Amino acid sequence: MIAVNRRTLDLFRAADLADLVANLDTVFRDDMFDQHVEELGQLWDGGNRFASQTVNYTLEGVRLDIRLEATVMPGYEATWERVLLSIEDITARVRTERELRRSEQYALGLFEHSPVSLWVEDFSAVKMLLDEVRAAGITDFRTFLNVHPDFVSRCMQEIRVLDVNQQTLLMFGAESKEILLSRLGDVFRDDMRIHFAEQLIDLWHEKLWQQREVINYALDGRSVDVFMQWSVFPGCEQDWDQVLVSLTDITARKKAEAYVEFLGKHDVLTKLYNRAFYEDELARLGRKGPWPVSVVAVDLNGLKAVNDQFGHGDGDALLRRTGEVLKKAVGEQVCVARIGGDEFMVLLPGRDERGAARWSSRSRKSWN
Repeated sequence: MIAVNRRTLDLFRAADLADLVANLDTVFRDDMFDQHVEELGQLWDGGNRFASQTVNYTLEGVRLDIRLEATVMPGYEATWERVLLSIEDITARVRTERELRRSEQYALGLFEHSPVSLWVEDFSAVKMLLDEVRAAGITDFRTFLNVHPDFVSRCMQEIRVLDVNQQTLLMFGAESKEILLSRLGDVFRDDMRIHFAEQLIDLWHEKLWQQREVINYALDGRSVDVFMQWSVFPGCEQDWDQVLVSLTDITARKKAEAYVEFLGKHDVLTKLYNRAFYEDELARLGRKGPWPVSVVAVDLNGLKAVNDQFGHGDGDALLRRTGEVLKKAVGEQVCVARIGGDEFMVLLPGRDERGAARWSSRSRKSWN
């Protein structure tokens, strides 16, 4: 080392050239050596200059990320006795880039490993279709969709899925992103079109954040009840080219809600309607018809004797069988209720006394 400038001494925290030379083992060490091999390779290939991004250290041990450029000075190409080195301190830039990469990796990790199904989608083509409809003078968009239901399907086909996370693959039973994206038609179908039509209506009114419960389908055909949250990425409000969709699987909750609702209206043992539903239905028919309404009371004789002689298990089986016979006799559209221990009521709307008698006769034949 023949000479350095003041900036070099300041950069490496050296008092003077002698101080710097005496401590070169502190300056050039650790992860610098791998890059130095690359520099030597550039010279070996016959070049008179090399450049690299490498690492040095100050005399105080502080790491410096640097941009190094070296040029053999004219007249010394044969001996390399004079080489001009320029060193640019890029520590701050490299630190910023490193933090940016770390932030990107963190964000990617949050996306990929979120316990919620996440989709990044491009809705820009959908926005263009909506803009075309608006430019055509349409003001009542709901009526437009009723007249042109194919528009909903067309918009669904224009959605482009950019990415999905691992929970999405698990939720929909897909082995890979490629398989899932190739079978989106199996995921979004049937009732989904009804929900998507409502979503389009919200978008027509510029609601760029939405949430609703919808039904999707796994690749094995099973339905998946999901709570969907849909929002346009900040900065993408003009063209909707990046949209984040989160789907939370609420299938278990919906089944529990359906069961609770079932219990509120049905007798647990026979699966017929219960007394509360019967009384509500009788009142409704009394208000709205259709009239006349016949009411048939059914009493199961001998239940106590069966319970006493054979046990309540056989008695319960007899009650269930009675429920099956009554249900088969009237069909799914008629209210059959168990209102007490061995008491049943049947509502026959639109039937007079003779119609009720014919039903009773048919019911007795079903029992036999």
